[in-house]
Amino acid sequence: MKRIYQTIFYGLLLLLASCTSDDITIIEEDLEEIVEEIIDDDDEVIITNSTNILALGDSYTIGQSVCETCRFPEQLKSNLIETFNDGTTFNLKVIAQTGWTTNNLINAISNENPENNNDLVTLLIGVNNQYQNKAFSVYETEFPLLVSEAIELAQNDKSNVIVISIPDYAYTPFGQNYGNTQNTSSEIDQYNAFAENYCNEQNITFVNITDITRQGLNNPSLVASDGLHPSQLTYSMFVQRLLPIAIEKIQ
Repeated sequence: MKRIYQTIFYGLLLLLASCTSDDITIIEEDLEEIVEEIIDDDDEVIITNSTNILALGDSYTIGQSVCETCRFPEQLKSNLIETFNDGTTFNLKVIAQTGWTTNNLINAISNENPENNNDLVTLLIGVNNQYQNKAFSVYETEFPLLVSEAIELAQNDKSNVIVISIPDYAYTPFGQNYGNTQNTSSEIDQYNAFAENYCNEQNITFVNITDITRQGLNNPSLVASDGLHPSQLTYSMFVQRLLPIAIEKIQ
């Protein structure tokens, strides 16, 4: 595309060289407009060929107990590179930490102050609010704040945001030995229902992956070696649901 613009530009310069002074004045005015359009278009080409992804969350985003390239944001990035296959550069930034609650993530975003030039932002948060027995009202207050942060970081465009449901750790060896599994699942359902309803009301994309994690007892390969977190395979199943949505948003 740049080469095409350069050809047009130099062709116009040659045209100017063969014109009279009066003609040059007219053409120069037109040329200024054309150059501005070329610059604008060139900027669009650069943006299109450099896509920024930001992943916000906790252990499920940082990929506790799996390799760095095994976590779902990295797998999503790799799949996007293969899908576009046009030289597009995908830049991934992850703001996540094992054990983070909604409040921890809010503070981390404030401290890191990331740029708001992201073409795609994912948000997966809340399990540690439930696990640490935080009042549900905290999530009701802080989840919408995080969604607003995600939108701002996604170029103030809510269509660039994907909210992901909370996995259910009750269906892991650790979860089976921790408290009442029925209560755990019921509370996670409560968190997810709130998040999904809020996203639907705000016209924000919500992707449910909780059902995948509820296969963990029947399929041990879906659980990482720590007996608690998702495995690489589980994250690849997350990406199967996220990828077509991410492609549509990025295009």
